[in-house]
Amino acid sequence: MNDVAELTVHVAAHAAALDIDAAGYRDLTARIHHDGAGPGSWVHEWSGLAAAREARGDLLGAAACYSFARFPFVDSPARQGALDNCVRATDRWRLEVAPEVADIERLELDVLGGRVVAWTTGLVGRGVHAGGPPAGALPTAAVPAGGRPLLIVTGGIVSVKEQWAPLLLLAARLGLAAVVTEMPGVGENTLRYTADSWRMFPAILDALGGGADVTRTFALALSFSGQMALRWAAEDTRVRGIITTGAPVRALFTDRAWQRALPPATVATLAHLTGADPGELPDLLPGWALSDDQLTAVGVPVRYVASTRDEIIPPADVALLRRTLRDLAVLEHDDVHGAPGHAVQTRGWMSRALVDLRDATSG
Repeated sequence: MNDVAELTVHVAAHAAALDIDAAGYRDLTARIHHDGAGPGSWVHEWSGLAAAREARGDLLGAAACYSFARFPFVDSPARQGALDNCVRATDRWRLEVAPEVADIERLELDVLGGRVVAWTTGLVGRGVHAGGPPAGALPTAAVPAGGRPLLIVTGGIVSVKEQWAPLLLLAARLGLAAVVTEMPGVGENTLRYTADSWRMFPAILDALGGGADVTRTFALALSFSGQMALRWAAEDTRVRGIITTGAPVRALFTDRAWQRALPPATVATLAHLTGADPGELPDLLPGWALSDDQLTAVGVPVRYVASTRDEIIPPADVALLRRTLRDLAVLEHDDVHGAPGHAVQTRGWMSRALVDLRDATSG
């Protein structure tokens, strides 16, 4: 069971993005009294709001609320049901709404002994034709003979792929193929989160075959998946740029004093994803720490959004990146992890960064 007061704090900053005013959010959370099942529970009340959104035709809003219902991870049949509904609402959106902009497909891959599920667009042979976008879609670049450059999108330890599905529309407008998926252990991803989880990224590229020009791959890898992307870029020249927010690098994984102050939900989620007891994490996490040699081997541009009051990522990690990376730009906010109070500014900065990375590798 989770502390519903802590869960409420974690998702409060996102309420405005769902057009929930402060009074409406207070009314919703006032009905939540426990973290079990049935009326008054976290899952039930968020799912009720999701169902109301879905009935009004707000499919992305419904998916977001279902995502909050299963937050921070699936630990019960009720949360599994919320995740299933989140996926279903997103599937409705991609079939009923998204075709006005881009064809979006569901993709299931068997990699590294597990199943990785993604929402995709622009992959040759998967609803994309060399003549361009679907009939009625907004103009995008035609598909090159070798496929479009690839954008791979992943969230952190508590965010499912459905949260980032709208980025597929941006990718289509920019002439990119895109794969939006999840970290190991998150959502529908059945892999276990380990120090070698970065290998998921090259495995996905290998599985796509000729569906995209994977030699020009950009990673929009947020929070903990940003660590995976940095480790990957040290080994794979197909990575041409990384955009991330609040990615741990070393100190989070090695500083036991910092770990003792982490939010309980973060600790519980890491234990769930790794399959470890929370008390075992301090001995386990150093395996994720990136060395100076690994970071200096990252020869591609890295664009990083940092928060000066981040309660999860130590400031030492950003300082380490400034010291070791060859091409780093940092957008710094006076905010907490994920900079929820600066979402609009962050989205604009990251979108411009993606355009710049795409243009720098064209031709």
